[in-house]
Amino acid sequence: MEPIYKKYLTSVGLIWTSSLIMLLLVNVFLLAPQRNSKRELEKELTDKKRLYESALKMSQQETRTQLNKQVEDLRGELRNFVADSEESANLTFDISEIANEKNLTGFSIKSGDSHAAAAMSKCNYIAEDQIDVSFTGGFNEFAIFLNALERHQPVVFVNRFTITSPEESGSRPQVNMDLSVLVRKKQSS
Repeated sequence: MEPIYKKYLTSVGLIWTSSLIMLLLVNVFLLAPQRNSKRELEKELTDKKRLYESALKMSQQETRTQLNKQVEDLRGELRNFVADSEESANLTFDISEIANEKNLTGFSIKSGDSHAAAAMSKCNYIAEDQIDVSFTGGFNEFAIFLNALERHQPVVFVNRFTITSPEESGSRPQVNMDLSVLVRKKQSS
């Protein structure tokens, strides 16, 4: 009876092993890709739900009011950095007033050449105005004037400056500054 028992156990073992291998292959080749596809579909569904909820939220009046307020706040901050095209004509006057307040001697100001126009040609809404400033004074006068320019609105950017020592003793150094200001371009209606 033992040989039949061994034969029976061997055949049962082979059937179980082959069935297990078959189930493992079915799992790897059929069920695993379906699980991955199910996970991707669930992820896509949650993304679509999130998009739907945000669209629903945007349609609410309170949210639109809040977003409009944020836009207005950002426009207000933009005014700190960008001058309107009408204001750009007054910038040289404003800078001259700052120089007069700081009692700078030999002060001169002129609109610079538009060498920055090529650099900002790809900007549709903002242009750059160049302003050249020169005066005689030491480092303290320069620092006081620079500090006053830093507090100006719209912001005045200092591209470069030079302080040249005088050839004559007793003379004061010459300060040259290349300034730029961002200006909103006029939009054609």
